[in-house]
Amino acid sequence: MPDRTVERREDDGSLERSIFASFARWIEQQLGQSTAFVLAILSVGLWAASGPFFGWSDTWQLVINTGTTIVTFLMVFVIQNTQNRDTKALQLKLDELIRAQRSARNIFADLEHASEAELKRFEEEFKELRRRGQPTKKALREAVADAKE
Repeated sequence: MPDRTVERREDDGSLERSIFASFARWIEQQLGQSTAFVLAILSVGLWAASGPFFGWSDTWQLVINTGTTIVTFLMVFVIQNTQNRDTKALQLKLDELIRAQRSARNIFADLEHASEAELKRFEEEFKELRRRGQPTKKALREAVADAKE
């Protein structure tokens, strides 16, 4: 049986990328909890309750607008980092499943890097298979035969 041990190493990227990735993971875990949501609700509640004290002034409104804008701006980067990492992990898992199946076409591994024309061609191929209503095994045999040609 082949050795399936996974060796995990930090990528050879810069220290800054590693620090950001660690920070982004920590932030996503903290902000993904109900406590963070409750704190956000309390912050907005405190701000709203302070309205009469500040006379509902423009400055009072500017505080919440500026705060939410800054938080939103920073969260875009954390969310994008999380999405990129999750998508990459999912793609690698799918690539491994495709690679492990003898009857699967390995061309589908790494498909996220295909051109729009290639993706369109595969989409049309699968639409045609569905249209013909072929059983999955027969359609797969034909697709493998077509790929070998």
